[in-house]
Amino acid sequence: MSGKGFELYIHIPFCVRKCLYCDFLSFPADDAVKEKYVEALCEEILCAGEERHGASLSSVFIGGGTPSILPGKAIRRIMECVKEAFDVEEDAEITIECNPGTVCEENLRIYAECGINRISLGLQSADDIELKRLGRIHTFDDFVKSYEMAVSAGISNINVDLMSDIPGQTLSSWENTLRKVCSLEPAPAHISAYSLIVEEGTPFWDMQEEGKLDIPEEDTDREMYHMTSRILSEYGYARYEISNYAQPGYECRHNVGYWTGIPYYGAGLDAASYYDHARYVNTDDMDSYLRDPAACHFLTERLCTDDLMSEFMILGLRMTKGVSFAEFQSRFGISLKEKYGHQAEGFIKDGLLEEKGDFLRLTDRGLDLANVVMRSFI
Repeated sequence: MSGKGFELYIHIPFCVRKCLYCDFLSFPADDAVKEKYVEALCEEILCAGEERHGASLSSVFIGGGTPSILPGKAIRRIMECVKEAFDVEEDAEITIECNPGTVCEENLRIYAECGINRISLGLQSADDIELKRLGRIHTFDDFVKSYEMAVSAGISNINVDLMSDIPGQTLSSWENTLRKVCSLEPAPAHISAYSLIVEEGTPFWDMQEEGKLDIPEEDTDREMYHMTSRILSEYGYARYEISNYAQPGYECRHNVGYWTGIPYYGAGLDAASYYDHARYVNTDDMDSYLRDPAACHFLTERLCTDDLMSEFMILGLRMTKGVSFAEFQSRFGISLKEKYGHQAEGFIKDGLLEEKGDFLRLTDRGLDLANVVMRSFI
């Protein structure tokens, strides 16, 4: 598995403390565990590069958890291993996730020096009360300071993560968050705006079961959803995916890769991979991973042609431009209309899908009912 377009995801599972809504694999750890983990991670990355013959990387994404709680020298070490193991393309997009309050000028300088050219800052809300309800460790002022430091370090390609449907949130407070973020100087290149999903196994799930979680009503959620698109459009952001908006030319290349079927390798605890028409996952047991990281990568599923076609539709329809008729034909040797014409015609008739040039895409109404449309292609 070599060639252009391969992507690398690197999972850092550590955080200061777990947020009340979080169901990702993340947890606090001491410095000794973090150091051992970085060494194991580097070993896995080097082995992966060897097995994949130095595949060419179009993007790298360091996520978590909270990668920015690692020392800058640890991130530098990881990036050195990435460049040793893989052929990192000259214009590759290299992102690190950071939480406000966990970054400093020295680490940001190190990020820039080792080739990181994009930062994703997890703000969620500009309202300090809402942040507290989520269990976040920062305030809006902490976010602003972190944002300004990143810009000063020369990293201007910044994404801001936002969340609607927060307990106690109102239409007014959501609008305030959107406008505050859009008014930053310079404005963020990219904004991800997701609705809260209450996942089983989280404190929020337990609170909801007990009737103690005051999340907005469904009608308010819909209004927030439409408000997001309307307000971000005012500030020059184009919606290119169900929950993602960008200034022209700043779409997240790494995530677009996921949605368009570019193969990727996931390094680190519980990281997922997809390549050679198969899925893989790493162990979620830290002791096993530290003992032998290269032996903790397991095949979970081989995808048949029908699986691949289904994924092409489901993931591709997340993009506002939709799925390409020509690309479907090229990949699978059959026309999209021959395979899925019946489903597509029904949704076109209902006003949920439309043909736009070479693309089949969701209409504005279809975006509201995306899950209904996508389920039909499973």
